[in-house]
Amino acid sequence: MKNFIQTGETLTLTAPYQVNSGKGFLVGSIFAVAASTAANGAEVEGVTTGVFELDKADSQAWTVGAKIYWDNTNKVCTTTSAGNTLIGVAVAAVASTAGLILGKVRLNGSF
Repeated sequence: MKNFIQTGETLTLTAPYQVNSGKGFLVGSIFAVAASTAANGAEVEGVTTGVFELDKADSQAWTVGAKIYWDNTNKVCTTTSAGNTLIGVAVAAVASTAGLILGKVRLNGSF
């Protein structure tokens, strides 16, 4: 196929702020997990598909299959849709216990 460019699992994006390796970030409607640390405005490889353990809203319960959104203000994953960007689904249940701040998310990779 002459018009194929790449599979798209990893994209070179411009960091919208300082991003650290393994942390999520949003560029327009593209959500990715940084493959390395990058300064604001620098190019960074962002992984757009796969399952990741990501920061989540504190004291929020997740069920398997729940839609997960990116809260770009607080830079965390959440089940709250209002004002946030859909990024994938939860692949593991998490209790609402305070201090549980990581959740496993399967990224959709397309929006």
